[in-house]
Amino acid sequence: MKKALLLQSALALALATPLMASAESQLVTGAGSAVARLDFRVVVPRVLFLAVGTGAAGFATNTTVDTVTFDYTSNPAAVGTGAAAGVVTGNVVPVRVVGNNGQVTLAASTTGALTNGTADTIAWSEISATSSLAALPSPAIPNTGAGAASNVTLSSGTKITDRTANWTFSYANSAVVAPGTYGTTNGRVTYTASMP
Repeated sequence: MKKALLLQSALALALATPLMASAESQLVTGAGSAVARLDFRVVVPRVLFLAVGTGAAGFATNTTVDTVTFDYTSNPAAVGTGAAAGVVTGNVVPVRVVGNNGQVTLAASTTGALTNGTADTIAWSEISATSSLAALPSPAIPNTGAGAASNVTLSSGTKITDRTANWTFSYANSAVVAPGTYGTTNGRVTYTASMP
């Protein structure tokens, strides 16, 4: 029994020896230099990061969904005139895109017009955004479905993208609409970053 256990232990050790890390060594006697080499590896995964809003400050998953509000309550005479809302909150939105495998594209999608909970609607074509950085443009928001993608400029001609900008959203206010809070239904734009 002891002999079988000893044989199994020796076999296990022999099989595990190539898996153990071993450094090179050289013994020199007398004058001269000893040399030992060591190999290094850095393993980098494919990374794609998109943040629109609160999450742009970090480099991690953040589930906060921010809200942009154009409120005409304090300036009702401006409704339908193209004038700015009396109160605008959250319309300057920080954005960050990071990718390490080539061209990154951004697209926006919606599920239909903004509604106020009834049949009244405001088309997404009334909402637009400008970017503080031409290399990170805001894609056009489609009235429904997926919109056309826009390219995020690569960093210095490499496969790497690391861009940060502020997108400033505007409401055209080109028509008088029924009262209500629009966006209670279909009030969300989904941005998608894609990379090969």
